[in-house]
Amino acid sequence: MKKFSIVFMLICLGVSVRAQEFSLGCDFFSRYIWRGLDLGGRSPSIQPYASLKIGSADHSLTIGTWGAFSVSNTSNEEIDLYANYSYKECLNVLVTDYFFPGLNTGAKENYFEWDSDSTGHVLEATLSFTGTGELPFTALFAMNFYGNDARKSDGDIFMSKYIEIGYKGEIKDTELNVFAGAALDNPDQEKGESGYYLNRNAGITNLGVKLSKTIQVSETFRVPMQCSLITNPDLKKIYIALGISF
Repeated sequence: MKKFSIVFMLICLGVSVRAQEFSLGCDFFSRYIWRGLDLGGRSPSIQPYASLKIGSADHSLTIGTWGAFSVSNTSNEEIDLYANYSYKECLNVLVTDYFFPGLNTGAKENYFEWDSDSTGHVLEATLSFTGTGELPFTALFAMNFYGNDARKSDGDIFMSKYIEIGYKGEIKDTELNVFAGAALDNPDQEKGESGYYLNRNAGITNLGVKLSKTIQVSETFRVPMQCSLITNPDLKKIYIALGISF
């Protein structure tokens, strides 16, 4: 596990010569809301990304990196590595390495620390269905399996689990996505346990709607935009976030 990040980077370099598609870009969001949590510190967030994709429409492997950096709060930073296998461009198996440089302290601030009790990394496995034209529904199941997860009173990680379902539609030339997500773990508050999603009980933590549209600025320049209204019933919070892509 200590060499996970180095091996991951070498794999990225190795597949680059055979990559069929290279993506590079940056999103800018008014707020960084992730699964019903405000991870941007009430600040706009810059989110760069880069990825390499090999394969075909039937079978493909994408390896990439993604980050989030708050404009006014340097402690809210995130740098992720991921590998995603896609079948028919709708069934996906994803492994993500989450790392939060500004929030980690002590040994957890060391990017190359991989001891299970002191690492700042969180490894998550995700299985998702992103919908088709005939079946415009989405479904996702995610589970942490190693690292800086929430801990039980006996010191073991929760292996925190999250599930989400959604519906994809279209209103004129605007894409619509309605979604509901829930944390599945039930921490024992009497023992001082808390959930990875800051949840006090198992239940819905991410409920909302997203509208997406590409704005034609000129004949050669378009700007993809999205706006989301999100509520977290468990934390009794509501957010609105506007995002543009470059």
